[in-house]
This record gives sequence, C-alpha cells and structure tokens, in this order.
Amino acid sequence: MERRFPAEDEERLWSLLEAAWAPLGGEVGQARWALANQMAGDDLSGPTPFTVVEAALDDFLSNLRFISGKLPSDELTRLDRVVEAKLYDLDRADLHGVVGGSDDGFLYARGFVVALGRDFYAAVADDPKAAVPDAECAEMCYFFAHLHHRRHGDFPDTGSGISRESCSNAAGWRDS
Repeated sequence: MERRFPAEDEERLWSLLEAAWAPLGGEVGQARWALANQMAGDDLSGPTPFTVVEAALDDFLSNLRFISGKLPSDELTRLDRVVEAKLYDLDRADLHGVVGGSDDGFLYARGFVVALGRDFYAAVADDPKAAVPDAECAEMCYFFAHLHHRRHGDFPDTGSGISRESCSNAAGWRDS
C-alpha cells in the first residue's frame, strides 16, 4: 500500500485512537486484542469480543471527539487524509467478500476496521478473513472532516486525489 501522507500523521492517528479507547477499560482492550488476533471467543456463556467492542463504540467516539476537539485546522486535515487513505486501501473486493454490504455499508465496515486501531487494521489489511461481518462505524469514515466542519465552518481539502467511497480503489477491485 502506497503511503500518501507523512508517517508522523499516521502515528498521530493511531495514538489518538488508542487514547480514546484507553479509558474504556480492560475488557474492551481484551476484546480489541481478540479481534485483532482472530480470537472470536468460543465461550458462548459470555459476550463475544465483537459485542463488547460494539457496545463501547459510542463511548470511544465521544472520547475521540473530546481529545480531538481543540486540534487546529491543519492537523484535522492531516488526520482526515490518513483516514481517507486507510479507507481507500481497504477498498478491496476480497474484504468486501467477507463483510459484504451496499456501497455505504461497505464504507462503514471499513470505518469499523480503522476505528479499532492499528492492530486490527493491520490484521484485516493482511487477511480480510480477520474482519467482522456486520460491523460498522459510519462516524469514523468522516470523523475528522466533520469535526473540522463544526470547528472551522468548512470541510478540509486533503489534496490526496483519492476517494474513500466504496469501489473507488481500482486496484482493489481489479480481479473481481
């Protein structure tokens, strides 16, 4: 996957996501670890890793909104560029084959992958079977763009020339 942004911008994104997940506790952290390591949870008596993470998503997004709330326009734009590129790189037929969905549903599924952080993203990028069918996080797809709009009155121009929308990564759909 071609890098379309400075490495420090990617590190900043993953750091912010981790900071937003951290206050949610050990059970959520263990569930994220289990998902990233393809441990679905065979104990049917308790919640699955996915249900634990899904239940925590709103709190995660609230935390992320809080810690990102005072970032300047240029940093929000850089973070949006990284998210845009990560979503674009995941826009692949092999991943769609696992998670399915309409164009919007597939975008939101990729948003879930990004929202869970670097480890889950890397696992899914390496092996789409690590993805979770029916998992979505629509807000993550345009999180920093919307935050920029609320704070500065306009949407950022990432200047990347790519689209995060489904089926826009021609290389990811070449063999389909």
